[in-house]
Amino acid sequence: MTAVFRYRVYWEDTDAGGVVYHARYLAFFERARSDWLLELGFPQVEMRERDNRLFAVSRMDIEFLQPAKLEDELEVTVDVEQFRAATMIFGQHMFRDDGQLLARASVRAACLAADSFRPARFPARLQQALKTLITE
Repeated sequence: MTAVFRYRVYWEDTDAGGVVYHARYLAFFERARSDWLLELGFPQVEMRERDNRLFAVSRMDIEFLQPAKLEDELEVTVDVEQFRAATMIFGQHMFRDDGQLLARASVRAACLAADSFRPARFPARLQQALKTLITE
């Protein structure tokens, strides 16, 4: 199931030429994954405090295809491609509102115990939510 989030490009996202700086793509992808968790009912602060869990990106591969520019409206997608007991792989795409694919990423995130930063299983209720998403 693909989740789609919309964002606008602001000055703070661009270089002097009005083109989105390459590192900002990571921020848009991160924002979409965070919004996806919130939409799914798993706020990260609550997971850290109640479940002693947090997420850390352990690998990210990005392909930049076209530049995003100042004031573009972006659609950033989040797809869960794989999840295991303590890792998840996301496929993400960034489109301009005209449908042009700007970038795509594969992101591996690890679930960690917040108090020790050691790998830990996803909370059971999140595992169940992910299984439900994948089977839909």
